[in-house]
Amino acid sequence: MHTSNFLSSSIKQFQYYKSLGDKTFNQLKDEDLFFTSNSSSNSIAIIVNHLHGNMMSRWTNFLTEDGEKSWRTRDEEFENVIKTRNELLRKWEEGWSTLFNALDTINESNIDQEVYIRNMGHTIIEAIQRQLCHYAYHVGQIIYISKMIIDCKWKSLSIPKGGSKEYNASKFNTSKHKEHFTEEFLNEYHIPYEDD
Repeated sequence: MHTSNFLSSSIKQFQYYKSLGDKTFNQLKDEDLFFTSNSSSNSIAIIVNHLHGNMMSRWTNFLTEDGEKSWRTRDEEFENVIKTRNELLRKWEEGWSTLFNALDTINESNIDQEVYIRNMGHTIIEAIQRQLCHYAYHVGQIIYISKMIIDCKWKSLSIPKGGSKEYNASKFNTSKHKEHFTEEFLNEYHIPYEDD
C-alpha cells in the first residue's frame, strides 16, 4: 500500500470511529454519560477523559517528542473529572482535533521517521496502527455501555439486526468499484438526539 493510501485509509478509519462516538452521544441523556454498572467499571465520561488524555499526549508534537508526555497524568484520567455533557464534548473534540492535525503533518518526506512512545521506537505506520486499535477498543466500550442503558430504544449505527440480507442485496446490485467502506456510514447514518 502506498503511503498516501495508508494515510487516507487511516484518517477515514479514525473519522469512522469518531462518528460512532458522536452518534452514540446523540442517543444518550446527560445522566447516561456518568452511569457505571459497578464500582470497578468506567463511565462513558471517564472513557472520554482517558481518550482525551491519550490523544493529547500521543499527538501533540507527534514527530519531535515522546508520545508519553511528562505533563500527562494518566491515573487521573480514570477519575470523575468530567462533570457535564459540554465538558465531555469539548474534550472529545479537542482530542480528535489534535489527532487529525498531527496526521496532516505526515507526508512522503517524513513517513519513515521513527517516533517514540515511552522510549519505545515505532515507525509512524506502527504508531498510527497502535492508536487506531486503542481508540476503536474504547469507542466499542462506549457503544456497549450505551446499548445497555438504552436497551430496546438503541438505534443501530451500522447494519441493523435482521437487515443483512437486504443490505448485501443492495451492495451486490451495484457494479464492482473502489470505495472505502466507511464512506457510506459516515454519510448515511446520521442519528438525531431524542430526549424522550
